[in-house]
Amino acid sequence: MLLAVDIGNTDTVFGIWDGESWSHIFRMRSLPDEPSHHYEGKLRLHFLEANLAIDDLQTVVLSSVVPALTPTLRAMLTDLFGKAPIIVSPTVFPDIKVEIDHPHEIGSDLIANAVAAYVKYGRNAVIVDFGTALTFTTVSAEGKILGVAIAPGLKTAVKALFSNTAQLPEVPLQLPESAIGKNTVHAIQSGILLGYESLVRGMITRIRRELDGDCIALATGGLSSIIDTLHGEFVEVNRSLTLDGLRYIGERVAS
Repeated sequence: MLLAVDIGNTDTVFGIWDGESWSHIFRMRSLPDEPSHHYEGKLRLHFLEANLAIDDLQTVVLSSVVPALTPTLRAMLTDLFGKAPIIVSPTVFPDIKVEIDHPHEIGSDLIANAVAAYVKYGRNAVIVDFGTALTFTTVSAEGKILGVAIAPGLKTAVKALFSNTAQLPEVPLQLPESAIGKNTVHAIQSGILLGYESLVRGMITRIRRELDGDCIALATGGLSSIIDTLHGEFVEVNRSLTLDGLRYIGERVAS
């Protein structure tokens, strides 16, 4: 079995690959101030409830965009599984070249996304990741990460709106039927969700234009299914795409 660990700004995702599928996926809050035994206890409990044996793991892969939490999780995983995890970096997967000004600034989750798109499709691709941030990672058919665009994620935008306006209510992230809001909830849904729909379409269109129209799009992230009117833009909508990239990295490095 392979364990993929994706430390994100909001949640840390643990995925178990049993050789055929992601048989178990666990989520924990990313809390840098918590000690390693906090995460170890939760992970042991998940393994126990899922009837999984720690000794059955052959490979552990770790991606992190929270530097303060990386040493804690790395030490915990090493102690728990008796082997140091493979740490995702710009050079961890030889077929992928990070062709940006400062390669070590790119998030390791975006590297995993690029690896997944490259291995699965081998074509020019833009991966749209609907997470705490909304990211667009462009990778060429030759495996070159050409660059990234970043915007606030859906929930981040909603939170920013509420934190700076006293009279606006929290609203469910549901697409409205009309762009013309008839009440406050409808107005917020229209502005944010339909606004983001246009943002994503516009960015994909611009990226395709810069690549002379030869570019597929993939979607991932916990919120990738919310704006379902965008799904026609994507060859794949897969919340586990980042985990897939981590698996490909783990299998390549361990082989």
